[in-house]
Amino acid sequence: MNYIVAGSCGLIGYSGKVSISKIPEYDWFYGAIGLGVLFIIVFNLMAVTTQKSGLSVVSVASKMSVIAPIIFGILYYNEGTSVLKILGILLALSAVYFSSIKSKDGISIKAKNLVFPVLVFLGSGIIDTSIKFLENEYVAQDDVPLFSSVLFFMAFITGLFVLGFQALKGTLKITFKNIIAGVALGVPNYFSIYFLIQALRGNGLESSTVFTINNVAIVMFSTILGIVIFKEKLIPKNWLGVALAIISIILVASTI
Repeated sequence: MNYIVAGSCGLIGYSGKVSISKIPEYDWFYGAIGLGVLFIIVFNLMAVTTQKSGLSVVSVASKMSVIAPIIFGILYYNEGTSVLKILGILLALSAVYFSSIKSKDGISIKAKNLVFPVLVFLGSGIIDTSIKFLENEYVAQDDVPLFSSVLFFMAFITGLFVLGFQALKGTLKITFKNIIAGVALGVPNYFSIYFLIQALRGNGLESSTVFTINNVAIVMFSTILGIVIFKEKLIPKNWLGVALAIISIILVASTI
């Protein structure tokens, strides 16, 4: 339900006329299809990683992947690499780690399970990098809602195949709470992609700057949300992560 709601938001926000037969003619179409499939693959890899190694591991793996679009922006688009910016990026990565760990002993992963967080890292990095490349090279300003919509609808279709496979295996479990949660997450899920693309198109904003600030801001917001709503108690390393996040945002923002 998450992805079908997100895809519907894109159709509602699209100002042009939607012709299903003409959608495959867009230059970004196959890229959006690939991203939609990858969304589901990474989502399921994250679920497996959580089961085998814990939430902290998948959190670090997915958020550390921000280094991929950052490096891509610097190398492919020749974006700036000032000392302050590089320092800010390094502090941002450190902030992700320290904010995500939930025990004083840090993170431990069994060797046999290492492949799963690595795949989450690679998949998440490819998604962010592809979004940057497609929006810059192929997606027109007016087509951002339609591009996002196709992406999410493809994720929904791919998800149906996964659910069908689970049903055949007898492992499918769908509850009313799952459906409600999916509907509730659909709208913010859509706008997270929409506003990310708009930020990447901001005048004077380099993608390496946008991805760094966006990633660290999400970490900070999640931490604050955990404290306020779920009454989570942070260990000293988490507070260090919050402090590093603030410093990294200041450093990277100062280079704009």
